[in-house]
Amino acid sequence: MVNVLCTKWGTKYGPEYANTLYSMVRRHLRRPHRFVCLTDDTDGLRPEIEAKPLPGAGFADFDRRLPWTRDHGWLKLTTFARPLHDLTGPTLVIDLDVVIVDGLDCFFEHPGEFLVIKEWDKRDETGNTSVYRFEAGAHADALENFRRNHERIRGEVRNEQEYITGYLARQGKLDYWPAPWCVSFKRHCVRGLLSGWFLPPRIPPGARVIAFHGKPNPPDAIKGVSGKWYRRVLPTPWIAEHWR
Repeated sequence: MVNVLCTKWGTKYGPEYANTLYSMVRRHLRRPHRFVCLTDDTDGLRPEIEAKPLPGAGFADFDRRLPWTRDHGWLKLTTFARPLHDLTGPTLVIDLDVVIVDGLDCFFEHPGEFLVIKEWDKRDETGNTSVYRFEAGAHADALENFRRNHERIRGEVRNEQEYITGYLARQGKLDYWPAPWCVSFKRHCVRGLLSGWFLPPRIPPGARVIAFHGKPNPPDAIKGVSGKWYRRVLPTPWIAEHWR
């Protein structure tokens, strides 16, 4: 048994995002698994989803969900709580704003202690935590370190993914997925330069998970709404075939 985990707080993403992620995982993961959503709002979630509260982090800012904890992904650090409710074993965390286009079993077979996407625009060790895998409870020290030093850490890094991947890299525990598996919709699917005005986005060879960081989100991209005046995105019907 393995775990697939997502996090949902606030109002940025409605329950349809968690429900769609559940459906995509069910189609693309063959091995027995639990699908768990850590959330502050269970309304509208499919009954098949195991909805659990975001774990406590042991300090007031996180446990009261102060406004800064809801920005820049910081609440995702609660996935490193120990215990993580009753979860044990290999745990794959997937962001809500992704489209899964191919099998996920390989994400549980690839060797590594903590596996994450290599951030596409960084030359240092920074990873993109749209998709990461670890053993439940294995990195509680990262959450404890943040609890003790969060003011300093927030002054040194921009977001949760810079913190966690830098922290684990210094411990020698950080590895990355094969580059083709996880791609950016904006960077790898949308055509470059003038081609984007005439040719629709495409799925790169070998892609399994497509991350929709920033804008557009999958429903917008289906309609060809980019969310940015300077980026042209033609209607992309293949997203609707997979994001369901």
